Amino acid sequence: MAKKNTHYCSFCGRPESETDMLISGMEAKICNLCADQANLIIKEELGSKKKPCGPHHHNELKPTEIKAFLDTYVIGQEDAKKVLAVAVYNHYKRISQLFDENEVEIEKSNIILVGETGTGKTLLAKTIARMLHVPFAIADATVLTEAGYVGEDVESILTRLLQAADYDVPSAEKGIIFIDEIDKIARKSDNPSITRDVSGEGVQQALLKLLEGTAVNVPPQGGRKHPEQKMISVDTKNILFIAGGAFQGIERIIANRLRTNVVGYSVAGSKDDVVDKENLLQYISPRDLKGFGLIPEIVGRMPVLTYLDPLDKEALKRILTEPKNAITKQFEKLFGMDNVQLTFEDGALDLIVEKSIEFKLGARGLRSIMEGILIDAMFELPGKKRVKSLNITRDYAEEKFTRTNITKLKAAV
Repeated sequence: MAKKNTHYCSFCGRPESETDMLISGMEAKICNLCADQANLIIKEELGSKKKPCGPHHHNELKPTEIKAFLDTYVIGQEDAKKVLAVAVYNHYKRISQLFDENEVEIEKSNIILVGETGTGKTLLAKTIARMLHVPFAIADATVLTEAGYVGEDVESILTRLLQAADYDVPSAEKGIIFIDEIDKIARKSDNPSITRDVSGEGVQQALLKLLEGTAVNVPPQGGRKHPEQKMISVDTKNILFIAGGAFQGIERIIANRLRTNVVGYSVAGSKDDVVDKENLLQYISPRDLKGFGLIPEIVGRMPVLTYLDPLDKEALKRILTEPKNAITKQFEKLFGMDNVQLTFEDGALDLIVEKSIEFKLGARGLRSIMEGILIDAMFELPGKKRVKSLNITRDYAEEKFTRTNITKLKAAV
């Protein structure tokens, strides 16, 4: 009796009897299990190629398109948005430049945003990162100290970026880092320190190598708690650094440079030399940052300097209602999930804005005030199925606001 021929999968070697199907080709065969595995590999590979993380994707976005996207999330701040859009566009053009020894080498354009608290510094950086689909990390400069002291090392900034990129080093090396509260690491006097300035000048010196671009060995889980971990090398030359700070008191430095007074009368001069004392930040220069306490090397490595306007009543009211993720829209959606239609009268919105200005909370305080006004409704209405709508009037908002602990609200924001 002739022996029956047995066919095998050319990839895994399984006999036909152990598979559900064996597909024959010209000179090879593949089983259904290997075909499924190959299909998964194809999907993963094509999916990673479709992610808009390369410099070519960024180059397709023009400065006007970047600013238009920022307009949907950030109200006002036209100068800051324009400067930020151009800086980001030029940065990713620089990344896409092919290396040639004979060509002009374009340097990085790191950015400093100066503005009062609650004017939108962090929001601008977050929105830029959301549009570009690049890894984004926020680092608080107040916790940074020199190596060897209690606190976080400067390299921990890159650890957060690596975590945001799922430890994909090439992706992280094209990311954006926002350093918040950079004014808090200003040195305490204008003279260079001859002793250790643990959280001031020393941190600025440590930041220099990151800002200018160098290969840094980064601990993937943080520095001191896991000394045995293997370091990851990250090149920072293509990482865009955006720094933000309130720089409280810098107005006096600007006023002295402009030879005007923050309070009182200024010396009579020509009409062209009139200074807007309500917004002195618009006249800020790198010289003022140096006078505030940033070392010249830091100022030089962050050449793009822009300011954010203080928010007036009209801007705050627009922030409440106009952006894509406006606070009123968020609460309307929350109540809508309980089948309750939430509406606001202009008087109620005006009250929220007035209280935010009164306590100098900026845009950040709008949500806290809104939470205080709506907390009773959010507690009671989910259990009342008959209530289908809620209209917030000025009287209702004022009554609920007076029940909140104002001093705690002011301290919390």
